[in-house]
Amino acid sequence: MKSESPFDDLLVLVKGAGDLATGVAWRLHRCGIPVVMTELPRPLTVRRAVAFAQAVFADEHEVEGITARKALVADAPDVLAAGEIPVLVDPESEAVAELAPSVVVDAILAKTNTGTTLDSAAFVVALSPGFEASIDCHAVIETNRGHNLGRSIWEGTAETDTDTPGALPSLDEAAMRVLRAPVAGRFQALARIGDRVPSGEPVGTILQSSGKEMTLLAPFTGVLRGLIHERVPLHPGLKIGDLDPRSNPQHAFQISDKALAVGGGVLEAILHWHFGRIDDAVTEELGF
Repeated sequence: MKSESPFDDLLVLVKGAGDLATGVAWRLHRCGIPVVMTELPRPLTVRRAVAFAQAVFADEHEVEGITARKALVADAPDVLAAGEIPVLVDPESEAVAELAPSVVVDAILAKTNTGTTLDSAAFVVALSPGFEASIDCHAVIETNRGHNLGRSIWEGTAETDTDTPGALPSLDEAAMRVLRAPVAGRFQALARIGDRVPSGEPVGTILQSSGKEMTLLAPFTGVLRGLIHERVPLHPGLKIGDLDPRSNPQHAFQISDKALAVGGGVLEAILHWHFGRIDDAVTEELGF
């Protein structure tokens, strides 16, 4: 006889399927919580090896033992029943209304609220910045590296966006590790995620609409943790690569400490709410 799960009546919809969103979904799935994710038709994520967004391009993608599968809303229940995570191409978040999830997690990381409200679900969590707990959502999760990373915030906002990537050991200029498109165009990779690229060596080229080709060079020696998919059109300033000076190729294929910390914060917030409402229901049933 199959035992009942404490999460049988729970469905979590995660908006976004980038590397941080994947850390969230991975944590929840590992704990037996059903998760559905949504993404753009051409996801902008760079750390594609550890992002369920890659399923949009490849139809399915595995991250540390868990498989995500591109699916339609109607197919989501079957994908969940198979023990996988459905990834829906849903730029307008229409699946929220169709699936009526009990929890919505806004993990888009647009640095501003793109439409999530307290009414999006019975419980709403958002990854900072751009949200205020009790106004835009029920809980905000800190995403800035430091003492508060992964902390659940129930009143107020998280730390202000620094617009600078977190520093890594052995690299003084943290911003150098993020590779951005200098011009609009189409990207063609000359290296692969996980490759060690020496300083000054080409990472890829950008073909502009004029036919001019620009080569993107590694600003220092490191391992490519991420590269944007070649089907994504570029605009100036778009993040297209992540170069890690620690030069450990394994890091490119593992969920980061940051994503796991943020995922833990989301898990804590959901469990706090979920078991709180169960206690309230039992109390009411007993007439206390």
